[in-house]
Amino acid sequence: MSLCLTAAAADPPPRPTTPPSVTLITVEGAIGPATAEHVRRGLAHAQRDGAQLVVLQMDTPGGLDTSMRRIIRDLLASPVPVASFVGPSGARAASAGTYILYASHIAAMAPGTNLGAATPVALGGPAEPAQRPSRAPAPAASGASAPDRGEGPTPSVSGQKQLSDAVAYIRSLAQMRGRNVEWAEKAVRESASLSAAEALAQGVIEHLARDVPDLLNQLDGKTVTLEGRSLTLQTAGAAIVREEPDWRIRLLAVITDPSVALILMMVGIYGLFFEFSNPGALVPGVLGGICLLVGLYALQLLPVNYAGLALMALGLAFMAAEVLMPSFGILGLGGIAAFVLGAIILIDTEVPGFGIPLGLIAAMAVLSAGVMIGLAGMAVRSRRRAVVSGDANVVGQAARVVACGPEGAWVEVAGERWRARSAAPLREGQRVQVSTRDGLTLDVIPTDTPQGEGS
Repeated sequence: MSLCLTAAAADPPPRPTTPPSVTLITVEGAIGPATAEHVRRGLAHAQRDGAQLVVLQMDTPGGLDTSMRRIIRDLLASPVPVASFVGPSGARAASAGTYILYASHIAAMAPGTNLGAATPVALGGPAEPAQRPSRAPAPAASGASAPDRGEGPTPSVSGQKQLSDAVAYIRSLAQMRGRNVEWAEKAVRESASLSAAEALAQGVIEHLARDVPDLLNQLDGKTVTLEGRSLTLQTAGAAIVREEPDWRIRLLAVITDPSVALILMMVGIYGLFFEFSNPGALVPGVLGGICLLVGLYALQLLPVNYAGLALMALGLAFMAAEVLMPSFGILGLGGIAAFVLGAIILIDTEVPGFGIPLGLIAAMAVLSAGVMIGLAGMAVRSRRRAVVSGDANVVGQAARVVACGPEGAWVEVAGERWRARSAAPLREGQRVQVSTRDGLTLDVIPTDTPQGEGS
Protein backbone atom coordinates (compact mmCIF):
# COMPACT_ATOMS: atom_id res chain seq x y z
CA MET A 1 0.00 0.00 0.00
CA SER A 2 2.81 2.44 0.89
CA LEU A 3 4.55 1.74 -2.40
CA CYS A 4 1.40 2.60 -4.31
CA LEU A 5 1.02 5.88 -2.43
CA THR A 6 4.65 6.79 -3.04
CA ALA A 7 4.37 6.07 -6.75
CA ALA A 8 1.18 8.13 -7.00
CA ALA A 9 2.78 11.07 -5.18
CA ALA A 10 5.82 10.98 -7.46
CA ASP A 11 3.75 11.22 -10.65
CA PRO A 12 3.22 14.82 -11.84
CA PRO A 13 -0.35 15.98 -12.41
CA PRO A 14 -1.46 15.17 -15.94
CA ARG A 15 -1.35 18.09 -18.36
CA PRO A 16 -4.65 18.82 -20.11
CA THR A 17 -4.77 17.05 -23.42
CA THR A 18 -6.62 19.93 -25.12
CA PRO A 19 -5.25 23.39 -24.31
CA PRO A 20 -7.61 26.36 -24.34
CA SER A 21 -8.26 27.87 -27.73
CA VAL A 22 -6.57 30.89 -29.30
CA THR A 23 -8.68 33.64 -30.91
CA LEU A 24 -7.35 35.10 -34.16
CA ILE A 25 -8.46 38.62 -35.16
CA THR A 26 -7.34 39.90 -38.56
CA VAL A 27 -6.90 43.62 -39.21
CA GLU A 28 -6.32 44.56 -42.85
CA GLY A 29 -6.35 47.99 -44.45
CA ALA A 30 -6.83 51.39 -42.86
CA ILE A 31 -7.89 51.40 -39.21
CA GLY A 32 -11.26 53.07 -38.76
CA PRO A 33 -14.45 52.78 -36.71
CA ALA A 34 -15.30 49.37 -38.20
CA THR A 35 -11.85 48.00 -37.27
CA ALA A 36 -12.17 49.25 -33.70
CA GLU A 37 -15.60 47.61 -33.37
CA HIS A 38 -14.26 44.36 -34.85
CA VAL A 39 -11.38 44.22 -32.35
CA ARG A 40 -13.64 45.10 -29.42
CA ARG A 41 -16.07 42.28 -30.26
CA GLY A 42 -13.23 39.84 -30.83
CA LEU A 43 -11.76 40.54 -27.39
CA ALA A 44 -15.19 40.18 -25.78
CA HIS A 45 -15.80 36.86 -27.53
CA ALA A 46 -12.36 35.58 -26.52
CA GLN A 47 -13.13 36.31 -22.88
CA ARG A 48 -16.57 34.72 -23.18
CA ASP A 49 -15.18 31.55 -24.81
CA GLY A 50 -12.33 31.18 -22.30
CA ALA A 51 -9.54 31.67 -24.84
CA GLN A 52 -6.03 31.73 -23.40
CA LEU A 53 -4.64 34.17 -25.98
CA VAL A 54 -5.77 36.61 -28.68
CA VAL A 55 -3.59 36.96 -31.77
CA LEU A 56 -4.10 40.27 -33.57
CA GLN A 57 -2.73 39.77 -37.09
CA MET A 58 -2.13 43.16 -38.73
CA ASP A 59 -1.42 44.52 -42.18
CA THR A 60 -2.24 48.20 -42.06
CA PRO A 61 -0.90 51.52 -43.38
CA GLY A 62 -2.31 53.29 -40.32
CA GLY A 63 -5.64 54.87 -39.58
CA LEU A 64 -7.64 57.30 -37.53
CA ASP A 65 -6.27 58.40 -34.17
CA THR A 66 -9.64 57.99 -32.42
CA SER A 67 -10.06 54.41 -33.65
CA MET A 68 -6.45 53.53 -32.76
CA ARG A 69 -6.83 54.82 -29.20
CA ARG A 70 -10.09 52.94 -28.79
CA ILE A 71 -8.38 49.70 -29.83
CA ILE A 72 -5.49 50.34 -27.45
CA ARG A 73 -7.87 51.03 -24.54
CA ASP A 74 -9.59 47.71 -25.23
CA LEU A 75 -6.23 45.90 -25.40
CA LEU A 76 -5.04 47.37 -22.10
CA ALA A 77 -8.32 46.44 -20.40
CA SER A 78 -8.51 42.94 -21.86
CA PRO A 79 -8.43 40.08 -19.31
CA VAL A 80 -7.02 37.87 -22.10
CA PRO A 81 -3.40 38.52 -23.20
CA VAL A 82 -2.96 39.85 -26.73
CA ALA A 83 -0.15 39.05 -29.14
CA SER A 84 0.14 41.44 -32.10
CA PHE A 85 1.59 39.76 -35.16
CA VAL A 86 2.56 41.72 -38.28
CA GLY A 87 2.00 39.24 -41.06
CA PRO A 88 2.03 37.51 -43.40
CA SER A 89 5.29 38.31 -45.20
CA GLY A 90 4.99 41.59 -47.06
CA ALA A 91 2.64 43.11 -44.48
CA ARG A 92 3.29 46.26 -42.46
CA ALA A 93 2.19 47.93 -39.25
CA ALA A 94 2.76 51.58 -40.04
CA SER A 95 1.57 54.59 -38.05
CA ALA A 96 -1.39 53.46 -35.90
CA GLY A 97 -0.29 49.82 -36.27
CA THR A 98 2.99 50.62 -34.49
CA TYR A 99 1.15 52.04 -31.48
CA ILE A 100 -1.10 48.97 -31.30
CA LEU A 101 1.89 46.63 -31.49
CA TYR A 102 3.61 48.51 -28.64
CA ALA A 103 0.44 48.27 -26.53
CA SER A 104 0.14 44.49 -26.90
CA HIS A 105 1.41 42.02 -24.32
CA ILE A 106 3.43 40.19 -26.98
CA ALA A 107 4.86 41.67 -30.19
CA ALA A 108 5.85 39.54 -33.18
CA MET A 109 6.52 39.98 -36.88
CA ALA A 110 6.91 37.78 -39.93
CA PRO A 111 10.04 37.96 -42.09
CA GLY A 112 9.70 40.55 -44.85
CA THR A 113 7.46 42.88 -42.84
CA ASN A 114 8.07 46.33 -41.38
CA LEU A 115 6.71 48.79 -38.86
CA GLY A 116 7.15 52.43 -37.90
CA ALA A 117 6.47 55.78 -39.61
CA ALA A 118 4.32 56.73 -36.63
CA THR A 119 4.43 60.52 -36.98
CA PRO A 120 0.93 61.89 -36.35
CA VAL A 121 -0.81 63.20 -39.46
CA ALA A 122 -3.60 65.75 -38.99
CA LEU A 123 -4.69 64.45 -35.61
CA GLY A 124 -7.89 66.35 -34.93
CA GLY A 125 -7.19 69.16 -37.36
CA PRO A 126 -5.76 70.16 -40.73
CA ALA A 127 -2.48 68.73 -41.82
CA GLU A 128 0.49 70.55 -40.36
CA PRO A 129 4.21 69.90 -40.27
CA ALA A 130 4.69 67.67 -37.26
CA GLN A 131 8.46 67.52 -37.05
CA ARG A 132 11.63 69.49 -37.43
CA PRO A 133 13.88 67.20 -39.47
CA SER A 134 17.58 67.17 -38.81
CA ARG A 135 20.17 68.21 -41.35
CA ALA A 136 22.20 65.09 -40.74
CA PRO A 137 20.98 61.60 -41.62
CA ALA A 138 20.04 59.18 -38.88
CA PRO A 139 22.83 56.93 -37.55
CA ALA A 140 23.08 53.57 -39.23
CA ALA A 141 22.61 51.79 -35.92
CA SER A 142 19.10 53.09 -35.60
CA GLY A 143 17.87 50.95 -38.45
CA ALA A 144 15.56 53.71 -39.59
CA SER A 145 14.55 53.53 -43.19
CA ALA A 146 13.17 57.07 -43.39
CA PRO A 147 15.32 59.15 -45.74
CA ASP A 148 16.94 62.41 -44.72
CA ARG A 149 14.62 65.28 -45.63
CA GLY A 150 16.99 68.15 -44.97
CA GLU A 151 15.88 71.32 -43.24
CA GLY A 152 12.10 71.33 -42.93
CA PRO A 153 9.47 73.77 -41.77
CA THR A 154 9.07 74.63 -38.11
CA PRO A 155 5.97 72.98 -36.68
CA SER A 156 3.17 75.23 -35.53
CA VAL A 157 2.04 75.35 -31.91
CA SER A 158 -0.84 72.99 -32.68
CA GLY A 159 1.43 70.61 -34.59
CA GLN A 160 4.00 70.61 -31.79
CA LYS A 161 1.30 69.77 -29.25
CA GLN A 162 0.13 66.85 -31.36
CA LEU A 163 3.69 65.61 -31.74
CA SER A 164 4.44 65.88 -28.02
CA ASP A 165 1.22 64.07 -27.16
CA ALA A 166 2.00 61.25 -29.61
CA VAL A 167 5.57 60.90 -28.28
CA ALA A 168 4.41 60.72 -24.68
CA TYR A 169 1.73 58.18 -25.62
CA ILE A 170 4.04 55.73 -27.37
CA ARG A 171 6.76 56.15 -24.71
CA SER A 172 4.27 55.21 -22.00
CA LEU A 173 3.25 52.11 -23.95
CA ALA A 174 6.89 51.13 -24.51
CA GLN A 175 7.70 51.54 -20.83
CA MET A 176 4.64 49.51 -19.83
CA ARG A 177 5.66 46.57 -22.03
CA GLY A 178 9.43 46.89 -21.52
CA ARG A 179 10.23 47.61 -25.17
CA ASN A 180 12.68 49.97 -26.86
CA VAL A 181 11.59 53.43 -25.69
CA GLU A 182 14.18 55.40 -27.66
CA TRP A 183 13.25 53.89 -31.00
CA ALA A 184 9.55 54.33 -30.24
CA GLU A 185 10.13 58.06 -29.85
CA LYS A 186 12.22 58.09 -33.03
CA ALA A 187 9.39 56.41 -34.95
CA VAL A 188 7.16 59.32 -34.00
CA ARG A 189 9.57 62.26 -34.27
CA GLU A 190 11.44 61.12 -37.40
CA SER A 191 9.01 58.66 -39.02
CA ALA A 192 11.63 55.94 -38.60
CA SER A 193 10.85 52.41 -39.77
CA LEU A 194 12.32 48.99 -39.04
CA SER A 195 12.34 45.64 -40.77
CA ALA A 196 11.31 42.55 -38.81
CA ALA A 197 14.88 41.41 -38.14
CA GLU A 198 15.97 44.89 -37.04
CA ALA A 199 12.94 45.18 -34.77
CA LEU A 200 13.86 41.90 -33.08
CA ALA A 201 17.50 42.94 -32.67
CA GLN A 202 16.58 46.32 -31.13
CA GLY A 203 14.05 44.99 -28.64
CA VAL A 204 10.96 46.37 -30.36
CA ILE A 205 9.43 42.90 -30.73
CA GLU A 206 10.03 39.59 -28.96
CA HIS A 207 9.41 37.02 -31.67
CA LEU A 208 10.03 36.45 -35.37
CA ALA A 209 7.64 33.85 -36.80
CA ARG A 210 6.73 32.64 -40.29
CA ASP A 211 3.00 32.47 -39.57
CA VAL A 212 0.50 32.17 -36.75
CA PRO A 213 1.06 28.41 -36.06
CA ASP A 214 4.81 29.03 -35.88
CA LEU A 215 4.20 31.91 -33.45
CA LEU A 216 2.00 29.72 -31.24
CA ASN A 217 4.71 27.05 -31.10
CA GLN A 218 7.23 29.69 -29.98
CA LEU A 219 4.87 31.03 -27.32
CA ASP A 220 4.20 27.63 -25.75
CA GLY A 221 5.33 27.77 -22.12
CA LYS A 222 5.84 31.55 -22.17
CA THR A 223 4.78 33.40 -19.02
CA VAL A 224 2.77 36.60 -19.44
CA THR A 225 2.06 39.07 -16.63
CA LEU A 226 -1.52 40.24 -16.74
CA GLU A 227 -3.16 42.42 -14.10
CA GLY A 228 -0.56 41.49 -11.49
CA ARG A 229 -0.77 37.75 -12.11
CA SER A 230 1.34 35.41 -14.20
CA LEU A 231 -0.18 33.24 -16.90
CA THR A 232 1.67 30.38 -18.59
CA LEU A 233 0.60 29.86 -22.18
CA GLN A 234 -0.04 26.40 -23.60
CA THR A 235 -0.33 27.31 -27.24
CA ALA A 236 1.33 24.33 -28.94
CA GLY A 237 -1.45 22.50 -30.76
CA ALA A 238 -4.13 24.87 -29.48
CA ALA A 239 -7.21 25.29 -31.64
CA ILE A 240 -7.33 28.58 -33.54
CA VAL A 241 -10.75 30.26 -33.58
CA ARG A 242 -11.03 32.94 -36.24
CA GLU A 243 -13.10 35.97 -35.32
CA GLU A 244 -14.96 36.94 -38.48
CA PRO A 245 -16.68 40.33 -38.77
CA ASP A 246 -20.47 40.11 -38.74
CA TRP A 247 -22.81 41.85 -41.19
CA ARG A 248 -23.00 44.98 -39.03
CA ILE A 249 -19.23 45.47 -39.01
CA ARG A 250 -19.06 44.81 -42.77
CA LEU A 251 -21.80 47.39 -43.33
CA LEU A 252 -19.99 49.85 -41.06
CA ALA A 253 -16.78 49.32 -43.02
CA VAL A 254 -18.60 50.15 -46.27
CA ILE A 255 -20.49 53.23 -45.18
CA THR A 256 -17.54 54.75 -43.28
CA ASP A 257 -15.56 54.87 -46.48
CA PRO A 258 -15.45 58.63 -47.17
CA SER A 259 -16.29 58.14 -50.85
CA VAL A 260 -19.35 56.03 -50.02
CA ALA A 261 -20.45 58.52 -47.37
CA LEU A 262 -20.23 61.35 -49.92
CA ILE A 263 -22.30 59.42 -52.46
CA LEU A 264 -24.94 58.58 -49.83
CA MET A 265 -25.20 62.25 -48.91
CA MET A 266 -25.67 63.23 -52.55
CA VAL A 267 -28.30 60.55 -53.20
CA GLY A 268 -30.14 61.55 -50.02
CA ILE A 269 -30.22 65.25 -50.85
CA TYR A 270 -31.32 64.69 -54.45
CA GLY A 271 -33.98 62.22 -53.33
CA LEU A 272 -35.51 64.73 -50.94
CA PHE A 273 -35.25 67.47 -53.57
CA PHE A 274 -37.21 65.41 -56.11
CA GLU A 275 -39.78 64.47 -53.46
CA PHE A 276 -40.36 68.11 -52.52
CA SER A 277 -40.60 69.03 -56.21
CA ASN A 278 -43.14 66.24 -56.88
CA PRO A 279 -45.08 65.56 -53.64
CA GLY A 280 -46.53 62.08 -53.50
CA ALA A 281 -43.82 60.33 -55.55
CA LEU A 282 -42.76 58.58 -52.28
CA VAL A 283 -39.87 56.53 -53.73
CA PRO A 284 -37.40 59.47 -54.01
CA GLY A 285 -38.38 60.71 -50.55
CA VAL A 286 -38.05 57.32 -48.83
CA LEU A 287 -34.79 56.44 -50.58
CA GLY A 288 -33.39 59.93 -50.06
CA GLY A 289 -34.25 60.01 -46.37
CA ILE A 290 -32.61 56.63 -45.72
CA CYS A 291 -29.45 57.51 -47.66
CA LEU A 292 -29.17 60.91 -46.00
CA LEU A 293 -29.44 59.49 -42.48
CA VAL A 294 -26.94 56.70 -43.21
CA GLY A 295 -24.54 59.21 -44.76
CA LEU A 296 -24.82 61.52 -41.74
CA TYR A 297 -24.19 58.57 -39.42
CA ALA A 298 -21.04 57.70 -41.38
CA LEU A 299 -19.81 61.29 -41.32
CA GLN A 300 -20.20 61.58 -37.55
CA LEU A 301 -17.80 58.63 -37.21
CA LEU A 302 -15.23 60.25 -39.51
CA PRO A 303 -12.99 63.29 -38.96
CA VAL A 304 -15.23 65.70 -40.85
CA ASN A 305 -14.43 69.35 -41.51
CA TYR A 306 -17.78 71.00 -40.85
CA ALA A 307 -16.87 74.01 -42.97
CA GLY A 308 -16.53 71.62 -45.91
CA LEU A 309 -19.87 70.01 -45.09
CA ALA A 310 -21.51 73.45 -44.90
CA LEU A 311 -20.02 74.44 -48.27
CA MET A 312 -21.39 71.25 -49.85
CA ALA A 313 -24.86 71.93 -48.44
CA LEU A 314 -24.69 75.53 -49.66
CA GLY A 315 -23.62 74.40 -53.12
CA LEU A 316 -26.51 71.96 -53.39
CA ALA A 317 -28.92 74.66 -52.20
CA PHE A 318 -27.62 77.03 -54.89
CA MET A 319 -28.05 74.39 -57.59
CA ALA A 320 -31.61 73.67 -56.45
CA ALA A 321 -32.35 77.41 -56.43
CA GLU A 322 -31.06 77.68 -60.00
CA VAL A 323 -33.67 75.16 -61.09
CA LEU A 324 -36.54 76.76 -59.16
CA MET A 325 -35.73 80.39 -60.01
CA PRO A 326 -33.35 80.58 -62.98
CA SER A 327 -30.59 83.18 -62.57
CA PHE A 328 -28.92 82.72 -65.97
CA GLY A 329 -26.43 80.23 -64.45
CA ILE A 330 -25.02 82.39 -61.64
CA LEU A 331 -26.52 80.33 -58.81
CA GLY A 332 -25.73 77.09 -60.60
CA LEU A 333 -22.07 77.89 -61.21
CA GLY A 334 -21.69 79.18 -57.66
CA GLY A 335 -23.30 76.01 -56.34
CA ILE A 336 -20.94 73.74 -58.28
CA ALA A 337 -17.91 75.74 -57.08
CA ALA A 338 -19.07 75.57 -53.45
CA PHE A 339 -19.80 71.84 -53.73
CA VAL A 340 -16.36 71.01 -55.19
CA LEU A 341 -14.51 73.09 -52.61
CA GLY A 342 -16.50 71.59 -49.75
CA ALA A 343 -15.92 68.03 -50.97
CA ILE A 344 -12.16 68.62 -51.20
CA ILE A 345 -11.88 69.75 -47.57
CA LEU A 346 -14.68 67.52 -46.22
CA ILE A 347 -12.49 64.82 -44.66
CA ASP A 348 -10.18 66.52 -42.16
CA THR A 349 -7.23 64.12 -42.27
CA GLU A 350 -4.42 62.91 -44.52
CA VAL A 351 -4.43 59.38 -43.09
CA PRO A 352 -4.11 56.79 -45.90
CA GLY A 353 -7.43 55.30 -46.90
CA PHE A 354 -9.58 58.14 -45.59
CA GLY A 355 -9.35 60.69 -48.38
CA ILE A 356 -11.86 61.38 -51.14
CA PRO A 357 -10.42 60.88 -54.67
CA LEU A 358 -10.47 64.01 -56.79
CA GLY A 359 -11.88 61.93 -59.65
CA LEU A 360 -14.96 61.10 -57.59
CA ILE A 361 -15.41 64.76 -56.65
CA ALA A 362 -15.16 65.79 -60.31
CA ALA A 363 -17.63 63.09 -61.34
CA MET A 364 -20.14 64.16 -58.68
CA ALA A 365 -19.76 67.81 -59.73
CA VAL A 366 -20.36 66.94 -63.39
CA LEU A 367 -23.36 64.80 -62.42
CA SER A 368 -24.80 67.64 -60.33
CA ALA A 369 -24.29 70.08 -63.18
CA GLY A 370 -25.97 67.64 -65.58
CA VAL A 371 -28.96 67.20 -63.27
CA MET A 372 -29.23 70.97 -62.86
CA ILE A 373 -29.07 71.61 -66.60
CA GLY A 374 -31.56 68.82 -67.30
CA LEU A 375 -34.08 70.12 -64.78
CA ALA A 376 -33.67 73.66 -66.04
CA GLY A 377 -34.28 72.48 -69.61
CA MET A 378 -37.39 70.61 -68.58
CA ALA A 379 -38.68 73.71 -66.79
CA VAL A 380 -38.09 75.89 -69.87
CA ARG A 381 -39.82 73.39 -72.18
CA SER A 382 -42.80 73.13 -69.86
CA ARG A 383 -43.20 76.92 -69.85
CA ARG A 384 -43.31 76.97 -73.66
CA ARG A 385 -46.05 74.37 -73.92
CA ALA A 386 -49.64 75.43 -74.49
CA VAL A 387 -51.99 75.15 -71.55
CA VAL A 388 -54.06 72.01 -71.86
CA SER A 389 -56.03 72.05 -68.61
CA GLY A 390 -57.95 74.45 -66.39
CA ASP A 391 -60.09 77.41 -67.46
CA ALA A 392 -57.34 79.35 -69.26
CA ASN A 393 -57.94 77.44 -72.47
CA VAL A 394 -61.74 77.01 -72.30
CA VAL A 395 -62.73 79.83 -74.68
CA GLY A 396 -63.05 78.54 -78.24
CA GLN A 397 -63.38 74.91 -77.19
CA ALA A 398 -66.17 72.66 -78.47
CA ALA A 399 -68.58 71.46 -75.81
CA ARG A 400 -71.64 69.23 -75.43
CA VAL A 401 -74.82 70.04 -73.54
CA VAL A 402 -75.25 67.40 -70.84
CA ALA A 403 -78.28 68.76 -68.98
CA CYS A 404 -81.04 71.33 -69.40
CA GLY A 405 -83.56 72.47 -66.83
CA PRO A 406 -85.37 75.41 -65.28
CA GLU A 407 -82.15 76.50 -63.54
CA GLY A 408 -80.22 76.59 -66.81
CA ALA A 409 -78.02 74.34 -68.91
CA TRP A 410 -74.78 72.47 -68.18
CA VAL A 411 -72.08 71.69 -70.72
CA GLU A 412 -69.02 69.44 -70.64
CA VAL A 413 -65.69 70.92 -71.80
CA ALA A 414 -62.46 68.88 -71.72
CA GLY A 415 -63.89 66.57 -69.08
CA GLU A 416 -65.17 69.39 -66.85
CA ARG A 417 -68.78 70.50 -66.23
CA TRP A 418 -69.64 74.20 -66.52
CA ARG A 419 -72.89 76.16 -66.19
CA ALA A 420 -73.80 77.52 -69.64
CA ARG A 421 -76.08 80.17 -71.10
CA SER A 422 -77.02 80.97 -74.68
CA ALA A 423 -79.18 83.43 -76.62
CA ALA A 424 -80.67 80.45 -78.48
CA PRO A 425 -82.51 77.65 -76.75
CA LEU A 426 -80.34 74.60 -75.86
CA ARG A 427 -81.21 70.95 -75.70
CA GLU A 428 -79.45 67.96 -74.15
CA GLY A 429 -76.83 66.39 -76.42
CA GLN A 430 -76.48 69.49 -78.58
CA ARG A 431 -73.02 70.57 -79.77
CA VAL A 432 -71.95 74.09 -78.83
CA GLN A 433 -68.84 76.26 -78.84
CA VAL A 434 -67.62 78.40 -75.93
CA SER A 435 -67.51 82.09 -76.87
CA THR A 436 -66.69 83.79 -73.55
CA ARG A 437 -66.41 83.03 -69.84
CA ASP A 438 -68.05 85.01 -67.07
CA GLY A 439 -66.82 83.66 -63.76
CA LEU A 440 -68.08 80.11 -63.51
CA THR A 441 -70.57 80.50 -66.36
CA LEU A 442 -69.78 79.97 -70.03
CA ASP A 443 -71.48 81.75 -72.92
CA VAL A 444 -71.96 79.23 -75.72
CA ILE A 445 -73.15 79.28 -79.32
CA PRO A 446 -74.91 76.27 -80.84
CA THR A 447 -72.92 74.69 -83.67
CA ASP A 448 -75.40 72.09 -84.90
CA THR A 449 -78.95 72.44 -86.23
CA PRO A 450 -81.87 70.97 -84.27
CA GLN A 451 -83.81 68.19 -85.97
CA GLY A 452 -86.77 69.43 -88.02
CA GLU A 453 -85.23 72.75 -89.02
CA GLY A 454 -83.75 73.83 -92.36
CA SER A 455 -84.99 73.44 -95.92
